[in-house]
Amino acid sequence: MEALYQPFPIPGTARGHVWHHVPATRRPRHFHAEPELNLIAAGRAVFGYGEATVSVSAGDLLWWPPGQDHVLLDATPDLDLYVIGVTADFSEHVLGGRVSGASGGATRLQLDHATLTNLRTACAVQIAGGDAAAVERHVGDIWCEAHELRARIPDHHPLTVRALSSLLGRPDLKRGELARLIHGNESEVSRNFHRDIGVTLVAYRTRLRLIRFIQMVEGGGRSFLAAAIDAGFGSYSQCHRVFQQAFACTPRIFFGKGVGEEMKGRFAPF
Repeated sequence: MEALYQPFPIPGTARGHVWHHVPATRRPRHFHAEPELNLIAAGRAVFGYGEATVSVSAGDLLWWPPGQDHVLLDATPDLDLYVIGVTADFSEHVLGGRVSGASGGATRLQLDHATLTNLRTACAVQIAGGDAAAVERHVGDIWCEAHELRARIPDHHPLTVRALSSLLGRPDLKRGELARLIHGNESEVSRNFHRDIGVTLVAYRTRLRLIRFIQMVEGGGRSFLAAAIDAGFGSYSQCHRVFQQAFACTPRIFFGKGVGEEMKGRFAPF
């Protein structure tokens, strides 16, 4: 499934943000390193993820793990959507290191009226002055509350939970290594992962490696070769081939010709 790399828009220096969706526009199908929650405060919508779709209505809470492609396909005119995103390290920090807990909670959760009202009210709060610490405290509280709710109704197979948790830390793991690490059969791990996440284990692992490669080049100033090896690719030639298949351009064009920045900011009319 073709998808763009678009980091979650977090303004300033805070490590999290609550974005009130404007129905006039939408992002194309995309993925990013930041885990994301979607709160449907009103209306109805259809989201696509991988090879699957999900229909949601007021009170639904959705969770997208890092690397999971997603797109808003359709919505009613009264859609009211809050999008909450945080950096992966901030999520781990506020959840007390319970990464597996985040991976194992419900992908889609229906909230009761009182819980929806409280969470919607919290999402609507605007922090004045751009105080990053205050923003992080506020977003962190929302993130913790949402994941406590998700954890009550897990809907992923245990093998998927363990695979997600392991791959987020080590996208270099091959399928056989991953299966041995999480004590599962290779075929069973792949089958359950594909069913739960909507993309194959191989495709998801590739996305995580691409994310890490881009981050190392952009943020770490690494050479293409060093970034490719450290991201889990066997060689730069393999990274180059996978990168071009994913984004229809070479890494040199992506980073040197402004293609990457244009891709990150691309929106489409809704």
